[in-house]
Amino acid sequence: MTETPNPADPTDPVDPTDASGEQRGILANSAVMAAGTVVSRFSGFIRSTLLLAALGGGLHADLFTIANTVPNMLYILLAGGVFNAVLVPQLVRSMKNDPDGGTAYVDRVVTLAVLFLGAVTALLVVAAPWVMDLLLDPKFGEPELAAQRQSAIDFARFCLPQVFFYGVFVLVGQILNARGRFGPMMWAPIANNVIAVGVLVVYLFAFGAATTAEQYGAFTMSQELLLGIGSTLGIVAQFLILVPYLRAAGVRLRPRFDFRGVGLGHTMRLAIWTVLFVVVNQAAYVVVVRLASHGTASDAEGTGITIYSSAQLAVMVPHSIITVSLATAILPRLSASAAAHDAAALGRTLVSTIRTALVVVVPFALLLPFIALSMAQVLWGHGAGAAIYPRFETTIALFGGGLVFFTLHYLTLRGFYALELNRTVFLIQCVISAVNITVAIVLVGRADPEHTSPMLVLAYTAAYGVGSLLSFTVLARRLGGLPVGSLLGFAARLLVAGGLGAAAAWIVGLGLDEVLAQAPAPDGWWWAAVHAGVLGLVALGVLIALSRPLQLREVTSVIDTVTARLRRG
Repeated sequence: MTETPNPADPTDPVDPTDASGEQRGILANSAVMAAGTVVSRFSGFIRSTLLLAALGGGLHADLFTIANTVPNMLYILLAGGVFNAVLVPQLVRSMKNDPDGGTAYVDRVVTLAVLFLGAVTALLVVAAPWVMDLLLDPKFGEPELAAQRQSAIDFARFCLPQVFFYGVFVLVGQILNARGRFGPMMWAPIANNVIAVGVLVVYLFAFGAATTAEQYGAFTMSQELLLGIGSTLGIVAQFLILVPYLRAAGVRLRPRFDFRGVGLGHTMRLAIWTVLFVVVNQAAYVVVVRLASHGTASDAEGTGITIYSSAQLAVMVPHSIITVSLATAILPRLSASAAAHDAAALGRTLVSTIRTALVVVVPFALLLPFIALSMAQVLWGHGAGAAIYPRFETTIALFGGGLVFFTLHYLTLRGFYALELNRTVFLIQCVISAVNITVAIVLVGRADPEHTSPMLVLAYTAAYGVGSLLSFTVLARRLGGLPVGSLLGFAARLLVAGGLGAAAAWIVGLGLDEVLAQAPAPDGWWWAAVHAGVLGLVALGVLIALSRPLQLREVTSVIDTVTARLRRG
């Protein structure tokens, strides 16, 4: 395998004293991924909007949402943690240390993964009824919900082949990432969303938006075929788009079955802890899905997994655009620092990245309560969702805290993975999952069906609040210290700027409401978009205005860059 050197390859040696140069390199790679993620998320919102417009936000939508979520959940459970967290450091090491530049190692990993994923996917399709029984509330065993349960099983059979294609997509994507080709993996999901949008448009034309009565009912076989097979075709297309980029990266795959005595044992030992980590994490998710399905199965006004997951999709935009891109870009650098036993460089890269992510996430989280209802109307106040979008408001408003804690935890874990401390990650995730499960059961058990989704958000926030504190503290001790004082000072200044921005947005919102009270109030999603946009601009303006006096260099550096380019233009 031959490969043209990439001057922007994040696995190249980096002068640890050149912190600004390193950060520019990370941001350059992150920008490519972020651009793809922005387009992907935008198309994902169109998909989410059409889904709610077609199916509503109750039990009817939950049947499809749960079945279409199962393949990704099972892929992550069975192989995702290994592919995402273990393979990148191992691929980087094989590229640097193996005489053939890692060619044989990649061939063996791909061969083993394809065999495993193919066998598992076939078994899951056969076991679809038992898989769905694990995720659905026991209430679905009652005769009045028999048709709804069968629809969920039918959807699962059509969707479960996605497990195989999720696996090969992530595997190929990580091979490309290890070679500095970050863009394709971030852009490929757009194909999936485009196909999903097309399927939902056809669905709306063929069957129309679900009526109030249909939003609590089952699906016809024709509806199941269109939605189920259409969803799987999207995942297939997402994988196929990556294949040409392998050749462009100089990768020529061929089957290899000589798995013994070639270094895969070390990878698998690391994988054991990662698999246990994922098992614990997905156990918590199963509990969440079961609790959510009880909310919509118990009451036509209940909130469940469709509202919870759709709100999470919207709230996680800063995480998806900024945090995931940064984490993907820094992991090879963190792995290189860990291999060189340079704990100081690893800590600097990690903390700098955390600051960059938080400067976006924290102000957004503080603003969420004031724009939650407007967001819900813009995204889901159409078709079958026109009457139910207010159910999203509390869920969205409460997700901000969970977003901040999850971002901190997510980035901190990259440090553990680079150091190959997978056992520690597993133990921390045990704590997170235990908190999530316990709090969710307690809160949902005491709430009415309408508040099922908000209670699940509170459980999520509590879990990652504990998890982020624990993971950061443990990593700091392992590295011999992190600049906690400067990070806390930065967080305090950011809270001041973000809080004042949110307060200013709230005041402007009150002013708008007062003005509109004196005149006929405009209605419709377009006004909600204007309302959310104005409040967002106010909060952003305050944040920018306070960035220099509060020394938020992550904001001022972006402003200076944009200003310089405008002047040159």
